[in-house]
Amino acid sequence: MAIMVTEISSNLFIPALLFLSLIYLIAKQLKTPFSSRSAPRLPPGPYAWPILGNALQMGRNPHVTLANLAKIYGPLFSVRLGSQLVVVASSQEAAAEILKTQDRVFSGRFVPDVIPAKWLGLENLSLGWNGEVNDEFKFLRANCQTILFSNKAILSQSCLREKKAMDMVRFIRTKEGEVINVKEITFAAVFSMLTNILMSRDLVNFELESVEGGMSEVIRNIFEVGAAPNISDLFPVLAPFDLQNLRKKSKELYLRCSAMFEPIIKERRERKMIDEDDASSQQDFLDILIRNGSTDEHINILLLELLVAGTDTSSSAIEWSMAELMKSPEYMKKAQEELKNEINQDVIQESDLPRLKFLHACLKESMRLHPPGPLLLPHRAIDSCQVMNYSIPKNSQVLFAKGSAPTSHS
Repeated sequence: MAIMVTEISSNLFIPALLFLSLIYLIAKQLKTPFSSRSAPRLPPGPYAWPILGNALQMGRNPHVTLANLAKIYGPLFSVRLGSQLVVVASSQEAAAEILKTQDRVFSGRFVPDVIPAKWLGLENLSLGWNGEVNDEFKFLRANCQTILFSNKAILSQSCLREKKAMDMVRFIRTKEGEVINVKEITFAAVFSMLTNILMSRDLVNFELESVEGGMSEVIRNIFEVGAAPNISDLFPVLAPFDLQNLRKKSKELYLRCSAMFEPIIKERRERKMIDEDDASSQQDFLDILIRNGSTDEHINILLLELLVAGTDTSSSAIEWSMAELMKSPEYMKKAQEELKNEINQDVIQESDLPRLKFLHACLKESMRLHPPGPLLLPHRAIDSCQVMNYSIPKNSQVLFAKGSAPTSHS
């Protein structure tokens, strides 16, 4: 991770001094439920140390730690990270009760301090980090469903995806006999697909990304800053101080991305003013946002969220799949033979993909072993409730670690 352990340790020095003055207040808050006879029956979990809770037990791979804890404490358990209670669901039954049976109660999101939508005051207009489901979020989700995720939209975008995939193949052919960076090249392909779908623009090219890793480096830094352990999330009372400078780094990355989006938004607004009555032109996601009166900051947030969610995750999945196939030459050969037998032309079309059953199996197994988002985005309980006979207090953070459960795969 970009945030090194030594840096975190040095940043903890100042909070340690502040803890001395805050111990009494925090201890008083933590003491009440333990001393009360009517304390709720929380999901089981490891012993939580005073003040820090289980934060030091998480290590550098929290999803692995949580998977190991699930083997000890069962499908629903809890840990305390600083002052934050975190409930972890690791089975299909627990996930179904939270996401389906009591979806309204768990419809909120825990919004980390580094998320741009939070410090811009736009969390109620965010697609991925909306604190609670509101009318604006429902409207935005409906638009995304229609424009981006509906069957009609996905089918209409197939030609674009095929074109960008073939652009990638042609670029790789020009590098025959050379070492290539699979992740950077696949990132450029996926990023180009998304930017064309969202705003009808190419913002990267294969040559620069394969050598310099420009936008991929920015997106990866956003991931690293967002995933870094943050004292501001463990102890919200310390958030205004930004002791680790993570919010500052997040702002720098956001401004860098905004500088790339703003000329496109400005040009599109000017074009819409001229062609306001032209209903024949094709409408992309950016056009819809402008037509609905979204501000530049709101558009920047949404574009950034969609690009971050769709690029590094996809390129990581492809890179891991290639790595696993290279480790197993017999499976690589079987996948190549399937391609030769099932594809009768040089160009692979999306209609050919359902016939590649073994390749699908390889991808699924690779994503099980190396999930791009092993814990998914954290949910938040907007009210107290009962799950599997355990009490879940209001504002508890809820994570899902289902992929590592032995019962979730064969």
